[in-house]
Amino acid sequence: MSALLNQVRDIMRTRRYSLETEKTYIYWMKKYIFFHKVRHPKEMGAAEVGAFLTHLAVKENVAATTQNQAMFALLFLYKEVLGVELERLGGKFTSAKQSERVPVVLTREEVAAVLSHLSGVNWIMANLLYGAGLRLKECLRLRVKDLDFGYKQIIVRDGKGGKDRFTILPDKLVEPLQTHLEKVKTQHAGDLEAGLGSVLLPSAFDGKHSNTAREWKWQYIFPSAKISRDPRTGKLGRHHLSESSLQKAVKIGLQKSTVEKHASCHTLRHSFATHLLQNGSDIRTIQDLLGHKELTTTMIYTHVLQNNRLGVKSPVDV
Repeated sequence: MSALLNQVRDIMRTRRYSLETEKTYIYWMKKYIFFHKVRHPKEMGAAEVGAFLTHLAVKENVAATTQNQAMFALLFLYKEVLGVELERLGGKFTSAKQSERVPVVLTREEVAAVLSHLSGVNWIMANLLYGAGLRLKECLRLRVKDLDFGYKQIIVRDGKGGKDRFTILPDKLVEPLQTHLEKVKTQHAGDLEAGLGSVLLPSAFDGKHSNTAREWKWQYIFPSAKISRDPRTGKLGRHHLSESSLQKAVKIGLQKSTVEKHASCHTLRHSFATHLLQNGSDIRTIQDLLGHKELTTTMIYTHVLQNNRLGVKSPVDV
């Protein structure tokens, strides 16, 4: 199994899959192999994959997104690594249907209450999620060159679906971000003096110029406080902050603000879209700012406001 999984890693790294995706796919491949008593995947096929996915759905009661994740991992294993088309072996695999849920949205007052309990870097990042509609990972992966203070906009590189997009840079965050960047630049200068200062580059730029990874414009806006070793290359450098750092801060902010909704970092992005819609922004504009491929994805925010928009009044209030 070790040889097989090493082959999987080599192929995924050649094709520039993220480390997170690599770990997730390896996890599901291992689980699949152990589910079938450590049989080699070459000895199995569509029937065994189907049995495993059924087990996840029926016995483990996993969410549709989790089931789909496992399916994509195994399809990758057979097609890209073993060179086997499961469909030709009688397998018919379609994505599990996901439940359509209306997103949790905070009011403006609730957002302000939560943010009032955050400070420093966490306050800036949370405001970017709410003020620019960023996903958490998009925020953490921002680099110095992605901020355009002149045009008051943010360039989101390689967002969901592998697409770049522009979104707004709130006026309120210009000065805090500039002050923050001064501190980060001083830290980066210290790293350079210590013979460090290289950052992980996007695949399109990696290896082109030896000094590119040390340039200021390529550094993460929200770098980790600690130097770490890249698990793939073994090089020492400063990665961006972890997702958990802001997630914990927002959770504490929710508790202290006594907001009783089941909210998270992503709720700030939902609130961004909903509040823009309340302000009369065009749905197509909101779609572009959020980076949604399909308009139907953005239209879900109209459901949050539907009753107010239709002027519906409860009979109790009439």
